[in-house]
Amino acid sequence: MRETSVMFDKTLEDHINCFKKLDRLRGPIDKAANMIISALMAGQKILICGNGGSASDAQHFAAEIVGRFTRERSAWPALALNTDTSILTAVANDYGFENIFSRQVEALGQPDDVLIGISTSGNSENIIRAVHQAKRMGMQTIALTGEGGGMLDGAADTAVSVPSDVTARIQEAHIFILHFWADATEAALLANEES
Repeated sequence: MRETSVMFDKTLEDHINCFKKLDRLRGPIDKAANMIISALMAGQKILICGNGGSASDAQHFAAEIVGRFTRERSAWPALALNTDTSILTAVANDYGFENIFSRQVEALGQPDDVLIGISTSGNSENIIRAVHQAKRMGMQTIALTGEGGGMLDGAADTAVSVPSDVTARIQEAHIFILHFWADATEAALLANEES
């Protein structure tokens, strides 16, 4: 019992310390939010991709954009590229796992759409290839990563690199940032509709 209590205190302390450092990321977080807002205002769509827990975050964010976050409103276009098992397994089988997202970007992306690539390490090859494909097509790209940003840091137009090397803390910060983007997007687009 004592061990779990100590473990809880340590985990909570690590979480709080990570979140306190997020203020350093205000610039890239705001820049990414504005990219998302501008794209949706212009009638473009948001594509999101990730592996494992980051795949769950991609689906979560797409649901917030298509459904709603906290406000009643019309639906906006967003798609998590890690959800269609037939596409994922066909492309992985025929073209390799490293191409499961770039192939979908090629098929679904349009110039000025936004791709959000989520990778705690910043070095997931399939996310890197998706970002490169998106940029070749004239899309805007956002990387959501952990400390240092990995290879995605220099590949994406905007990189938000959470200052932690602990996967759990990075993922906790990622969902906070995605929630902020959803909230900021709703506020901006609804204000625009009302004006």
